[in-house]
Amino acid sequence: MAAYVSNTHVQVGELPGLIAGTHAALVGLGQPTAPAEPEVEKPSAAQIRKSVTDEGLISFIGGKSYKTLKRHLTGHGLDPRAYRERYGLPADYPMVAPAYAAQRSTLARSIGLGRKAAVDVEPEPKAPAEPAKPRGRPKKAATA
Repeated sequence: MAAYVSNTHVQVGELPGLIAGTHAALVGLGQPTAPAEPEVEKPSAAQIRKSVTDEGLISFIGGKSYKTLKRHLTGHGLDPRAYRERYGLPADYPMVAPAYAAQRSTLARSIGLGRKAAVDVEPEPKAPAEPAKPRGRPKKAATA
């Protein structure tokens, strides 16, 4: 406050109003804010069952069908756990459509994911067939 008053021209009569306004702003910071989102209607058990189809999951946020909900939820500021809590969904509610999960699983198996690496048996080193030739220039024959 002192720094503001020293750098800004303030009339003596305006000072009590400035102090009161600053006090009100600081007191307001400690108050809890109202929840930004209204309470959402929880879907019935039948609606939850109908939201999971073989080809997609129907979002309770917008009603559209998605193969995977994670990216859609991130766009709305939710994660899978928060989405399940918000709409009262069971903990085992899928985030990926069953057909898409099966397709990805088949693809992963076809490229060998999920299998332990084969143990490589090192072959014993073979003995050289002929001795290695000496390197360099051959020596001159001694003349006698």
